[in-house]
Amino acid sequence: MSHAYRAGAAVSAIAATLLLAGCPGNDTYNPPFNQKPAFLGTITKNSYDGVSDDLLTAGLGKTGLGAAAAPPPVNPLAPTAAELRRTAIFNNYRAILDISPNGGYGVLYGPNIDVNGNNTLGEGKIAGNEYVAYDDDGTGKKNVTLMVQVPTSFDQSRGCIVTAVSSGSRGVYGAIGSAGEWGLKHNCAVVYADKGTGLGVHDLSTNTVNLQDGTRSDATAAGTRSNFTAGLSASDLATYNSAYPTRLAVKHAHSQQNPEKDWGRNTLDAVLFGIYILNEQFAGQNPDGSTKVKYTSGNTLVIASSVSNGGASAIAAAEQDTDGLIKGIAVAEPVLELLPNPQLTVKSGNNALVGGAKPLIDYMTIANLFSPCASQATELANAYGIAAVLPVPAFAQNRCKSLKANGLLTSTTVAAQAEEALSIMQAAGWEADSNLGLPTLYTQAVPPIPMTYANSYGKFSVADNLCGLSFAGVDASGKPAALTGAQLAIIFGTGNGVPPTGGIQIINNLSVGGPINSPISVSPSTGVQDYNFDAALCHRNLWTGTDANAVRVQNGVKDVIRTGNLRGKPAIIVHGRADGYVLPNANSRPYYGTNKIVEGSASKLSYIEVTNAQHFDAFIDNAFLPGYDSGFVPLHVYFIRAMDAVWANLTNNVPLPPAQVVRTIPRGGTPGAAPPITSANVPPISASPSAGNQITFSNNTVIIPD
Repeated sequence: MSHAYRAGAAVSAIAATLLLAGCPGNDTYNPPFNQKPAFLGTITKNSYDGVSDDLLTAGLGKTGLGAAAAPPPVNPLAPTAAELRRTAIFNNYRAILDISPNGGYGVLYGPNIDVNGNNTLGEGKIAGNEYVAYDDDGTGKKNVTLMVQVPTSFDQSRGCIVTAVSSGSRGVYGAIGSAGEWGLKHNCAVVYADKGTGLGVHDLSTNTVNLQDGTRSDATAAGTRSNFTAGLSASDLATYNSAYPTRLAVKHAHSQQNPEKDWGRNTLDAVLFGIYILNEQFAGQNPDGSTKVKYTSGNTLVIASSVSNGGASAIAAAEQDTDGLIKGIAVAEPVLELLPNPQLTVKSGNNALVGGAKPLIDYMTIANLFSPCASQATELANAYGIAAVLPVPAFAQNRCKSLKANGLLTSTTVAAQAEEALSIMQAAGWEADSNLGLPTLYTQAVPPIPMTYANSYGKFSVADNLCGLSFAGVDASGKPAALTGAQLAIIFGTGNGVPPTGGIQIINNLSVGGPINSPISVSPSTGVQDYNFDAALCHRNLWTGTDANAVRVQNGVKDVIRTGNLRGKPAIIVHGRADGYVLPNANSRPYYGTNKIVEGSASKLSYIEVTNAQHFDAFIDNAFLPGYDSGFVPLHVYFIRAMDAVWANLTNNVPLPPAQVVRTIPRGGTPGAAPPITSANVPPISASPSAGNQITFSNNTVIIPD
């Protein structure tokens, strides 16, 4: 995901901004005035009193965020920007956290828990100012939403900024409950970015789009104010609508920008936006009316943080940070795009994985192809979840048969094919710790990733219908249908940027019998319902094949590969060992080794691997996923502790904890009715781990204790 600074005039603009913000190592420079960064568009400011509305909870407080649903808009067909913001914060906060008190909400974490872990903050509302602007190159095609939140409690004597770039493909509030909450509670400004992925939905039939604040407009009237408008001419749009009515274009998949290549740059731009705003708010004025400069890149403590794709953005920013903006890094379960390095080995117990690193498109297309069949393996018989969200056995068994018919499995019985499919996944990097979560990961999270990212990497248009797929609402039979007016109006608040979401489904345009919701479609090549084997094979071939479309995707992936060079910054990566979605063996483990190879003795990266922790804390006490509560602990607790450790290192020179395995204790009990979590379930990260828990690196080998 490396990306150079913008060429030409943009480079000069950014360089000037950095100069005016003060250069690292040159804090004696006294810039004459605060200058708005050239990449920023119009800045919108809103102030929140911390009572009726606030920065962290949109006025809902700890109790409101824990409610069954967000307050509905007064007019469902025309929600206000404030109502959309409230809905977005409600859904994004809950999307990445276990919101049940039994799982830790309001007890170990949450708006009411202070920086020392005590329940002292009541409803946890935080007053302050919120600034929003587009980061764009002038074309209106990128329009990355940036946001700066400055709490009233901001410590002017020690300026600090925390990055909270959205996880997944979420909108700008996507990291509000993780890095956002931590930064606000520590009296820091928090800077956000939606990474150019969320939340933009272009309804092609009505030609309406989202604006920056989530409200909707006619695409022509919106112009460059649109968060995302598909790049189709009027005639092409009409042709596509005629052939594929009710379809939708979604920003991450269809912007034709490959936004991931810019995630590091987006994060650095958000930091520069934050420094500019801090000066505007606190530095005072020169005699000529211009704003003074009080906060600079040299005197502002910046921690790059977030989770999942937001964590990936923090890592990318740190790698690209040649100007010393970032002082430390703390991330959880990051997607770290790496290519296999045959010189690097990861040993876990008796298993040695040589060159095990894989980019997202590689392991996700493996999961998409083999997971349905693997779900029928004996080892997964007690998988977490209930029948409503597990793979349909008949469809899954059909997938096994389709894999065999296409030479991708050799076993002759469905039972043996399922075991073989699981063994293929494990050989590719999946740990046995993640087994019981694999079936629900497939039905809840896997298929959208190959579709979205393949489109994105190859910069395909919505009209390309890559691998025969498109997006639309569906009727009761699963056939394409328009979203209701209410669904579309509130999509900014309910959508996560990667359908299925907010009523949008993945459509198999090529299904026997006509277009229909992909999971229940009939594959043309097999004639059976097998979870759309044809699309899964198509997506896999985009990574392994040599045709023109595959080359486009593979070239896009080259633009997002990480280097492992964190430039000597103190850093902590936290990952759950049971993560079957963003695999430790493909991401954090090999990144730790890559960093040690690249930086050598200059490396300050610590890797913390947490047992009994997986990717989606929000699954833990979900009523439809019994077993997650009794089997897993919240990784969010360790994200907080990693942030605390980096903060202590930067502010009080406390050494970072060594790389280690933290051994947690699941809550146990009856799946779906696990007992409440206690501190005993989530022991601390040790300042001096025992030999049996130390993660070590030597001779190009990362050694992970069993």
